[in-house]
Amino acid sequence: MSEHERELAEAQREHWQRTHGEHPGMYGEEPSEPAVHAAEVFRAAGAVDVLELGAGHGRDALYFAREGFTVRATDFSPAGLDQLRETARAQGVEERVTTAVHDVREPLPLPDASVDAVFAHMLLCMALSTGELHALVAEVRRVLRPGGVFVYTVRHTGDAHYGAGTGHGDDIWEHGGFAVHFFPRDLVDSLADGWLLREVHAFEEGGLPRRLWRVTQTSPR
Repeated sequence: MSEHERELAEAQREHWQRTHGEHPGMYGEEPSEPAVHAAEVFRAAGAVDVLELGAGHGRDALYFAREGFTVRATDFSPAGLDQLRETARAQGVEERVTTAVHDVREPLPLPDASVDAVFAHMLLCMALSTGELHALVAEVRRVLRPGGVFVYTVRHTGDAHYGAGTGHGDDIWEHGGFAVHFFPRDLVDSLADGWLLREVHAFEEGGLPRRLWRVTQTSPR
C-alpha cells in the first residue's frame, strides 16, 4: 500500500466512524433491496450462515438474522457495530448475530470454507484499490464453502458522481467526504475470474440516484 493509499484509508475510517457517531441508524431500519434479494438467493442455495462485509449499523445483517440466518457482521467502524448489537438485542436476534471490527484490507478472520454466503452492499466500492479488491475477493472465495454464494453491489462508472470531486486515481473519486471506487464492467468480470458469474443486475438507489450493479457469483464446487 502506498503512502497516499494509507492516508486515504485512515481518513475514510475516521470519516465513517464520525458519520456513524453523529448519525446513528443513518440508513434506517428497513433492509436494502439487494439484501432482500440476497436472502432469497441464499435460501435457495441452502445457506445457513452469512458473512456481511461492511455491515455498518446493521439494517441488512439484522434482516438476515430475522430471516433465520446466522450472521457474522464486520465493519471497520466500532460505532456502527455498537448500534448493530444494541438493535439486535432490542429485536431479540442477538443469539444469531456476532460482530467483529475488521478492515477488509486485511485477511478475513475466518477459517477456510467456513461460511455459506457472503454479502457486501457498496463495501467493494469504498476507497479500495484494484489490487486490494482482488485480494479481498480471493479472501471471500477462501472462506466460502464450495458452491457458496457471494452477492455484492457497487457504484459504477455510469454514476453521476463518477469524475466529480477529488480524484485519487484508479477510478476512485471523493465527493462530500466519501471516497468511492467506481467500477467499470471489466473490473466486475476480472473479479469473477474462477467463479461462476450468475448475474450482473443494474439498479438505482437513493435520490441522486446512485447507479449500481448487483453482482451474484458462486464459488466453484
